[in-house]
Amino acid sequence: MHIHRLEKIWLTFGVTMLVVFLLVLGLSAFTMGMDTPGAGHSHSIDPAKVDKTPPFDKPEIKRIGDKQYEAVMVAYAFGYSPATLEVPAGSTVRFTVTSSDVVHGFEIPGTNVNMMVLPGEINQVSHTFDKPGEYLILCNEYCGIGHQMMFTKLVVK
Repeated sequence: MHIHRLEKIWLTFGVTMLVVFLLVLGLSAFTMGMDTPGAGHSHSIDPAKVDKTPPFDKPEIKRIGDKQYEAVMVAYAFGYSPATLEVPAGSTVRFTVTSSDVVHGFEIPGTNVNMMVLPGEINQVSHTFDKPGEYLILCNEYCGIGHQMMFTKLVVK
């Protein structure tokens, strides 16, 4: 098979540009200190030991500052623990959630709170609840035959 001289030039040019692009990308990531997600810190626990691993051994909502709350929650087959959360209006709640069994969802309709909860992975999201009322917390990932029963509520007073 014969490759024309111009084809060889363009192939060489294309491969050279690809190598230059990859080198620039790699060097810039290295010099900016970028790393793979999760490197240097852990965002996971053993899903079989969720109920024995702090803070998930005692799921609760606690005050951490002025109108600042942290809700430590565990998603399990067809439920969330704790069952009901309560905060005053104007509070910012940081949800720290993990699953002990299968993939679940965590969504509060009408807000920007929406995340996937993987077994043993620690997920966090924050939201400020300005309006009083009851906010439904739903599982939006099919997790089994009782999925439609998986919800809890956040009461904002």
